[in-house]
Amino acid sequence: MILGTHVDQEDPIGEAKARGTNAVQIFLGVPKSFKDVSVAHPGGAEELRQEAQEAGVEIFVHAHYVINVASTNNRVRIPSRKLLQRIVDQAAEVGAKGVVVHGGHVASDEELVTGFDNWRKCIDGLDMAVPIFIENTAGGKFAMARGVERIETLWQAVRAADGGENVGLCLDTCHAYAGGDELPGLVEKIRHITGRIDLVHANDSKGAFNSGVDRHLNFGDGTIPDDELAQIIKDAEAPVILETPGGVEEHKADIAWLKQRW
Repeated sequence: MILGTHVDQEDPIGEAKARGTNAVQIFLGVPKSFKDVSVAHPGGAEELRQEAQEAGVEIFVHAHYVINVASTNNRVRIPSRKLLQRIVDQAAEVGAKGVVVHGGHVASDEELVTGFDNWRKCIDGLDMAVPIFIENTAGGKFAMARGVERIETLWQAVRAADGGENVGLCLDTCHAYAGGDELPGLVEKIRHITGRIDLVHANDSKGAFNSGVDRHLNFGDGTIPDDELAQIIKDAEAPVILETPGGVEEHKADIAWLKQRW
């Protein structure tokens, strides 16, 4: 099992060792900034890459929260494309396996078609030294990746893009549940649409089913039935990153919870 947690950027490999994991997820810079893409590790990108290789730790990068390549607003969409390219380039330098990016949203029902096509255009123009993994969304009435039906339409745009074969999917368990997708059988539905699941964000949910609330909790503390949560993670057969609250001890407890049910 490739298993890890989202950790601080400064010493991700040390964080992985403290938790006994063989994977990490990090930001590259300030996730709420359009300007800052950087490697916080004191040795820079190359030293982080070497350290990860020596430790046998796989790195995944989470793109900045501000990115919304689906937007019909040029002042958001164009900087988002440029920022995503910079993050992908930097992720390649640190040896990341992929970059997780949110599906984004538009402002109205009439703009949905344009939003999906904006994704196609983004992929057409993106030089993917590492693949991107589009993450499903918990909330947002006009979100591109909330629910199976929207993901299916999004993937039609992905397949139409030059380089679409390098685009994968990150399945977030909290987002799926809070977004209104029944977890039993969801992996099969997603694979039927995308042909792949590249990463799992394993999180319990504070929000109830179909609440649209994106709040992660530690395993067993939220509203997702334990058996459904464990089963979907197992069914996905993909690397797993926990984005649950807390630090080393809380994450160790979550890891133990998962391994007991694996």
